[in-house]
Amino acid sequence: MFGNWLKTSILMAGIVVLLGTVGMLLGGQKGMLIALLFAGGMNVYAYWFSDQMVLKMYNAQQVDAGTAPEFYGIVAELAQRAGLPMPRVYIIDEAQPNAFATGRNPEHAAVAATTGIIRLLSQRELRGVMAHELTHVKHRDILISTMSATVAGAISALAQFGMLFGGGSNNGERNVHPAVAILIMIVAPIAAMLIQMAISRAREFGADQGGAEISGDPEALASALRKIEAYAHATPMETTERHPETAQMMIINPLSGEGIRNLFATHPATDERVARLLALRGKV
Repeated sequence: MFGNWLKTSILMAGIVVLLGTVGMLLGGQKGMLIALLFAGGMNVYAYWFSDQMVLKMYNAQQVDAGTAPEFYGIVAELAQRAGLPMPRVYIIDEAQPNAFATGRNPEHAAVAATTGIIRLLSQRELRGVMAHELTHVKHRDILISTMSATVAGAISALAQFGMLFGGGSNNGERNVHPAVAILIMIVAPIAAMLIQMAISRAREFGADQGGAEISGDPEALASALRKIEAYAHATPMETTERHPETAQMMIINPLSGEGIRNLFATHPATDERVARLLALRGKV
């Protein structure tokens, strides 16, 4: 677990350094300062409002013990086992089987599952999935992933407006050659995305282990991951295709793209996740 936190800290530092470097290359010290202030402002906004934004984006409907007793009851039991406040519970009317957690801290958290995953999985498997999502809440992974996505977005925005930051110096000459600015516009967003995806993959392993510990049933989560993987990529989720930056939130990568998917994967390989879970049998 400590290894995952160390890796995440290094990657978060790396993405902030990348942001500052892009600002410096395009606009000198002033550009770096603007870049860091821009990212800071975006992170403050994301800290307070990201959960509302993503739930509205997916048209998630809040449920309770009266409207979805079985699903709500699973979350309530697991939250108690994990020592967490009861999160808000949502259902998303989507055929693709998937789930995610959001919120800035355990006191302001929400968990959501699609109608597809509720129909596909047994109660035991669904319990494993929601234990995984509650581990994200417990580890405050949502805040980390939101910050990484926000900084990555800031880098992309900076790169797109790169020529404005490189507008000139005191002697009237350009601070950066146009060819260099174009290279930054191409390379910086890709580098930011790769770091963001690496952060997401590191957190998924930790959430799998934590979910197995909370539920006490690593085999159930392993079985659920196999099923979700088999169905998810064959059932596109239109909202995620329009907003791929939210893919990292899901328990399984919801995007349908192939090609170099492994390079830009938001999640570890499912086979590796399953193998690690099965290795926990008898230990949790």
